[in-house]
Amino acid sequence: MTQPFEINALEARQLIGNKKLSPVELVKSCIEQIEKLNPSINAVVAINHDDVIRDAQKAEDDVMSGNELGILHGLPVGIKDLNLVKNLRSTSGSKLYENRVPKDDDSVVKSIRDEGAIIFCKTNTPEFGAGANTKNKVYGTTCNPFDLTKTPAGLLSFNSLFISNKISFG
Repeated sequence: MTQPFEINALEARQLIGNKKLSPVELVKSCIEQIEKLNPSINAVVAINHDDVIRDAQKAEDDVMSGNELGILHGLPVGIKDLNLVKNLRSTSGSKLYENRVPKDDDSVVKSIRDEGAIIFCKTNTPEFGAGANTKNKVYGTTCNPFDLTKTPAGLLSFNSLFISNKISFG
């Protein structure tokens, strides 16, 4: 059986809009997958479970109330640790900003939220986004989910955590 985290964004958004997929169910499925795989991969570096579940519940309430929904409504979105996210550690992969927790979203994150997305987590980055691999002194190295001895060379997508569930890490 297909798990909610395996559904592509377009299909998930259609299912949410048609009240056939709960944003809460989708977010919880994503959290479970991250908890399972991220210790080996180190792609997700910050997540606030309480905020994510609260935002998913609000998204679900909006769907059930028949409110107008944005194009990303109810979809969990990972944000590179280069963007500022309100109340979520935002380091840019640098020790200079190791303890920065912004009070507001930057304009990109705000636009994504305004379309109904759930800002789900922060993903690892090279320091200030510069470099050919996802490695920094704050969070360490992100491993390639298909070969843990290699890096993803800065190209690991949030979805790799979900695709890689089919791979044995034995």
